[in-house]
Amino acid sequence: MAPGIGIDYTPAWEQDAGIGRYVRELVAALAMEDRETTWKLFVARSRNSHLPEPPGNNFCWRPAPLSTPWLMRLWFRARIPLPVETFTGPLTTFHATDFVLPPVRRGTKTLVQIHDLSFMRMPETSPPALGAWLQRVVPDSVRRADHVLADSNATRDDLLEFFDVSPSTRVSVLHGGVDERFLREPAGRQQAIRKKYRLDHWPFIFSLGTLQPRKNHGRLVEALCRMVQEGLDLHLVIAGGAGWLSEPFYRQLKESGIQDRVHLIGFVDDEDLPALYSAAEVFAFPSLYEGFGLPVLEAMACGTPVVTSDLSSLPEVAENAALLIDPLDVEALADALRRLLDDSELRRQLIQAGQTRAGKFTWRKSARELLEVYRSVGAL
Repeated sequence: MAPGIGIDYTPAWEQDAGIGRYVRELVAALAMEDRETTWKLFVARSRNSHLPEPPGNNFCWRPAPLSTPWLMRLWFRARIPLPVETFTGPLTTFHATDFVLPPVRRGTKTLVQIHDLSFMRMPETSPPALGAWLQRVVPDSVRRADHVLADSNATRDDLLEFFDVSPSTRVSVLHGGVDERFLREPAGRQQAIRKKYRLDHWPFIFSLGTLQPRKNHGRLVEALCRMVQEGLDLHLVIAGGAGWLSEPFYRQLKESGIQDRVHLIGFVDDEDLPALYSAAEVFAFPSLYEGFGLPVLEAMACGTPVVTSDLSSLPEVAENAALLIDPLDVEALADALRRLLDDSELRRQLIQAGQTRAGKFTWRKSARELLEVYRSVGAL
């Protein structure tokens, strides 16, 4: 079996959103940019055992007969040094796409991707068991890797602060991209998506993210409360499933007095997102910490003005194309939303700036930059 470059595709197979989506889009773009290299997609066994056609003729699946939890126990608890090549066959390079670098054979080049360091920067926002696990295995993965990839300059800075890595030789920033399907949807499609999710015809703020403390949905509801009390006829639509510590948010919502104006539509398919972004008056993303913040760019690409946080990677992603606020300041959040609802000239300026900003991030550009990193470590 000829050697090739191995990529851990497991997150793309197991996770619909977040890191899974990042890996899925990046690999699809790699397939368009490189049709000669042999790519081996490593996949831990999951509940869904059917694998689709690989994204290109030079790509092949390399499934493991063990689930992710069993592999983690094997590699990091039992410390059995079973190399990933046991499942993939010979490799020149292995790209670990989800924080954790498995054992590899001597001579195999390695890259590990660190999407964020919320478990270090804001440990109170992560489930304790998961945070403790990542605090144990991620430093070791970073230490062993030949090269480290960060999703943003903010994450790169966190890596340099928390871990002993050389910025000039071992860390590269690999931004995500905006898929071409994220465009302003026509009125008919917007009406169809409202009907699908029972959103009627009232104006709404849209937010996207798992219901967990780090996403800061509670303060967004508080801001909406203030605006409704002022007489604004406004609703809030949140797309995202229940996550860690979502129960306090549900209690807050029940006691808010505006429960009928907050619509939790759960996880939505990627194909529905452009219409949801387009139908919204404003996209609000007041997260306390993000490794990249892809939804900000997607909303911009769809022509929706954005309010987001002035923390972590979000100013880097948004630059001057969004209103940046202190996410801990409810009144600042409410005021930014009011401005975008009331000031048509500001809306026009931010919509234009946002579409320009989003156009600078494409997955094919990300794939080309990744290929350059592979060349720099001698993988190509």
